[in-house]
Amino acid sequence: MEKSLQDKICKKFEKDLFAKSSGIELSEVLPGYAKAVMKITENHLNAVGVVQGGAIFTLADFAFAVASNSRGKIALAIDAEISFFKSVGRGTLTAEAREISLHNKLGTYVIDVSTENGELIAHFKGTVYRKSENIDFNN
Repeated sequence: MEKSLQDKICKKFEKDLFAKSSGIELSEVLPGYAKAVMKITENHLNAVGVVQGGAIFTLADFAFAVASNSRGKIALAIDAEISFFKSVGRGTLTAEAREISLHNKLGTYVIDVSTENGELIAHFKGTVYRKSENIDFNN
């Protein structure tokens, strides 16, 4: 992917205010691929001191959105599921989204969420509906 297109995609997804307010940053984008990171703060913790499942889902969902829209067609989630394997209470989490199937109207993605030490803490799978409209990466 040309650098300028990658920059335009990153700039477009900086407008995701929910991800931004959750402290999520995009670190890499390729066609059908995205990596996002989230430094755990006290705002991500639940009542027992571990990262709230919704925060992990949001991180994975953001990487899913970027990967599925990176090819330039508007892609909207129609299905998503997550499995949690381990709880964490500090550090940095990384969500790595990979496209596993792409067709004219549907795309399927798997997203692994790991700690900075590479420990897998969650696995997310999602399917998108690919609309005919293109994304305007210039706005």
